[in-house]
Amino acid sequence: MAVELVYETHSTTEDNETGIATGWLPGRLSQAGHAQAAELGRRRRNDGLAAVFVSDLARAVETAAIAFSGLAIPIHHDKRLRECNYGDLNGCPVETLATMRGRHIERPFPSGQSYRQVVEATESFLKDIKDRWDGARVLVIAHSANRWALQHLLDGARLEDLVEAPLEWQPGWTFIAP
Repeated sequence: MAVELVYETHSTTEDNETGIATGWLPGRLSQAGHAQAAELGRRRRNDGLAAVFVSDLARAVETAAIAFSGLAIPIHHDKRLRECNYGDLNGCPVETLATMRGRHIERPFPSGQSYRQVVEATESFLKDIKDRWDGARVLVIAHSANRWALQHLLDGARLEDLVEAPLEWQPGWTFIAP
């Protein structure tokens, strides 16, 4: 069997709207983000989800809390689903960070981590959910680096290509974790 994993990015934050790369800083949903989180809940509440797994960073936790408020779907916070730690660059302009992503696939950002380390954390998360949630459909609410890790691990995409591609949003991605 396998786990069907539905991935959603946390809702729009104030930092997103002002062009800030939040990294491991908490972040806070904007007014638009609150509406998006409510829409996520409407879109996914009858999806047959066994559980929701969410990054422990505030913006992802807030997204899940709004989306699934009052529902019996268990929500699990997991630090392995955090965005890449940009270290000294947490909170820098997105434009600055975008020019550096490709150089930090293997080499950590100053005082931070590499995208490869995000892949390793995501892989550890996947191993755990496959053991406990085999045959289930689960939702993950996390960050762009985690989606890249899933695309790399489960779809075979090259990490180098993913981190260099323009950021694109869509209402969810579906992966099969065998």
